[in-house]
Amino acid sequence: MIVVDTNVLAYLFIPGNEVYTSAARSAYCKDPDWYAPYLWRSEFRNILALYLRQGLLTYDIALSVMREAESLMQLREYRVPSLDVLSLVSQSTCSAYDCEFVALARNFSTVLVTSDKKIVKQFPENAVLLKDYSQVV
Repeated sequence: MIVVDTNVLAYLFIPGNEVYTSAARSAYCKDPDWYAPYLWRSEFRNILALYLRQGLLTYDIALSVMREAESLMQLREYRVPSLDVLSLVSQSTCSAYDCEFVALARNFSTVLVTSDKKIVKQFPENAVLLKDYSQVV
């Protein structure tokens, strides 16, 4: 069981940077039991919006990708208590959005897999870079 941030989900489902896509696939093979706060949906939609506006995905493909991601994450989405998020915000310079993922990982006593170096630097006991996680056997 791991918590993944939205970028990791995006790397798994949206074709693009093959290095990150490969790392996300490796992480999924290593542990397919992925969790995230409900926030992932809005962030993922925002990524899809960017791809749509840049002409990198069609509307139909974006919709299909969203459905696939929602299917994977069904019953693996959680609300994160504001107290937990704000406590982490007060201890770091990370956004409240980022702290939701860290808080969920802490609540589940597991690791957050992310591509965000800032999160890993500020919460090294709770977060690991995707490239490092996917390489560990």
